[in-house]
Amino acid sequence: MELQGKRIALGVTGGIAAYKAAELVRLLIKQGASVQVAMSEAATHFVTPVTFQALSGKPVFTDQWDPRVANNMAHIDLSREADALLVAPASADFLAKVAHGLADDLLTTLVLARDCPLLVAPAMNRQMWENPATQRNVSTLRGDGVAILGPGCGDQACGETGLGRMLEPEEILAELIAHFQPKLLNGRRLLLTAGPTFEAIDPVRGITNLSSGKMGYAIARAAREAGAEVTLVSGPVALPCPPGVTRIDVSSALQMRDAVHSQVADSDVFVAVAAVADYRPASPAGQKIKKDGSAPPPIELVLNPDILAEVAALPRPPLCVGFAAESENLPAYAEKKRRAKKIPLIVGNLIQHGFGGDDNTLILFDDDGQHPLAAAPKIELARQLVARIATLLEKR
Repeated sequence: MELQGKRIALGVTGGIAAYKAAELVRLLIKQGASVQVAMSEAATHFVTPVTFQALSGKPVFTDQWDPRVANNMAHIDLSREADALLVAPASADFLAKVAHGLADDLLTTLVLARDCPLLVAPAMNRQMWENPATQRNVSTLRGDGVAILGPGCGDQACGETGLGRMLEPEEILAELIAHFQPKLLNGRRLLLTAGPTFEAIDPVRGITNLSSGKMGYAIARAAREAGAEVTLVSGPVALPCPPGVTRIDVSSALQMRDAVHSQVADSDVFVAVAAVADYRPASPAGQKIKKDGSAPPPIELVLNPDILAEVAALPRPPLCVGFAAESENLPAYAEKKRRAKKIPLIVGNLIQHGFGGDDNTLILFDDDGQHPLAAAPKIELARQLVARIATLLEKR
């Protein structure tokens, strides 16, 4: 549970997206957080306080004069007991009030009197979001250190389509988890590859492997949580892009190589997680190869480029991190690969310990020796790897 022990004050303002806040409470509780809900009067017209009380297990606050608080100062007590104040949905009216320091109800007073970070998830019609006044308010809030989560783009309750809809609860949860991670890579730019490559034999067949891309996507998420600007060059996988990460989709090793070289000059770190096919057919057929009962056609293979070795050999390379997925003799093979490519860090794992799964067991190999990471979910291992990368960057 990634929010175990965290105390979240959740503000809900008036808007149709308030119904999503109920699912958000459920997700926060599932991740171990304690949730105290405070609603604006307008929010109660969309979802009742009873709903949030049932989901959070705590009475909901709607009135700044609530007599249940001994000192009648709910706006003080709620923030002092919270690790973060999250407002989702945050209406245009709410954002305007906060940007100008107005406090005329419980929620706006709570924001002004808070003693914890503030995160807001805007939700409104696209024209309200694009209005210059709203954009000025959002700019002011960002300048004041308020984290703006979204908004998303898509269908809206008014029947229009565009920017302004609230992020989905799962996306807000991911942003909140990221908020609590240490910003070890703040200001850094990280480029990584993930997933398999597909080397075409003909228009429907090809050479590939069983890489799921989960480890690479976990590292992309962890690096972004740590404050890095992340570009993910991804082979064909069935995974959503981590929030805040720029993804470039490719298929073949040659496409992946081109994408990496187009981005690497601006990168501080390059992490080669992708399971790039070692070989590709020399001459892919232009049409589907038909089975006619004769012997199968020969397929001539040629060597694919070694993307990591090429990047590491650049005149001014980024900090390069490689991966070694082996079925046996992991320490020997991983260290041999690290020295051959002349890279400072390689991450080794046995394929039987996590290939395609959600958990893994890793060993980090660098100039200081071996650093085993115990079996854990891939996101936890990714955060440990990011911490090691941050240490190596400091030593550089």
